[in-house]
Amino acid sequence: MATAAAQAQLKLSKASTEAKNELLVGIADALVEQASDIENANDLDVQDAFESGMDEGLIDRLRFNVERVAATAQGVRNVAALADPVGEIVRGNNLPNGMRLNQIRVPLGVVGMIYEARPNVTVDVASLALKSGNAVLLRGGHAAKRTNAAILQVVGSVIEGHGFDSALVASVDAYGRQGATAMMQARGYIDLLVPRGGAGLIRAVVEQSKVPVIETGAGNVHIYVDASGDLDEAVPIILNAKTQRVGVCNSAEKLLVHRDVADTFIPVIAKALAMANVVLRVDESTYDIVAGLNGGNGIEGLDMQHAVEEDWDTEYLALKMGVRIVDSMQEAIEHINAHSTGHTEAIISEDYSAIEEFTKSVDSAVIMVNASTRFTDGGMFGLGAELGISTQKMHARGPMGLQELTTTKWIGYGTGQVRA
Repeated sequence: MATAAAQAQLKLSKASTEAKNELLVGIADALVEQASDIENANDLDVQDAFESGMDEGLIDRLRFNVERVAATAQGVRNVAALADPVGEIVRGNNLPNGMRLNQIRVPLGVVGMIYEARPNVTVDVASLALKSGNAVLLRGGHAAKRTNAAILQVVGSVIEGHGFDSALVASVDAYGRQGATAMMQARGYIDLLVPRGGAGLIRAVVEQSKVPVIETGAGNVHIYVDASGDLDEAVPIILNAKTQRVGVCNSAEKLLVHRDVADTFIPVIAKALAMANVVLRVDESTYDIVAGLNGGNGIEGLDMQHAVEEDWDTEYLALKMGVRIVDSMQEAIEHINAHSTGHTEAIISEDYSAIEEFTKSVDSAVIMVNASTRFTDGGMFGLGAELGISTQKMHARGPMGLQELTTTKWIGYGTGQVRA
């Protein structure tokens, strides 16, 4: 399959931007036209997941109804509207001997994607790969097998209708875990492998793969409320970051509050989170503040528990949040750098020097200032869609779009020069 993908990719790599854009628009149109069929397939996957006891947050990731299909199709159109990175001159110069050198962007080749039950990823990856001139092999997980098959049937039909080989976007789902293992061993056939999902999946791919890997996804995301923070502004930011969609990697998992504002802010945010049914796992200082409210009766409806050490390293992907009071911003920075997965962190502050120190010192791919962590997303960043959010420090870090799916080659234009 990788060999077939590579052969198909050679033709795509030479295609014009116009031809690739027409292909993407055709895919978007077809997805909308057949959204009901895709939703029907997804309903069966969701029902199986529910009966098997899948977590509510993961079921939310799996769900792909007509509305979500339409939104994803719009993402495909957004990708079509973006500038084509292929052929872009990154840099160039003329040597003293008259030779001209250009470094240009070219497709990676065949990209492998191993991900969990998120059908929108199937579409996002296909659109980004096709626009950047790449082929892609997918392993989308057993839980979304019907949905992914329905999507790929639509995508493959459009690809062939535009004169390309449907091997450009193919799935190894039929081979189960053996398919994923084969992808990880396919060095020389697959040029880059991207795992997208929970920490366990990512770790397994990194440890087992012989193919170069870009790590993505796991999000133990923090929000720090500084002593100078606008506390009224902080509440909706935290609620949005935690509750707008709990099963995604950019949802906030931990809240750090400066001790100078803790007595004022902790009761307010704890009440707001309780109303949103968020369970709190808190340190001793936070517990004492909340437990002492209302004559020792705490906050009505709040499920609050003492945090244990492993909480600070846990990505909950659920209506649950860790809360800790810190004595200084430096303590907050040290805690984040010790426990974060390097995805996204946020600071709520009105102190310019504190903001500068936080953004320079926190070692994560994305830092938000007085804004929700939910904005860490390829679509929100203007990338059209995303392959994933890289949490490592290779050529790609943060949301991965079209440019991150290219590499470069050097071309030297001479007039007969030879090296002395």
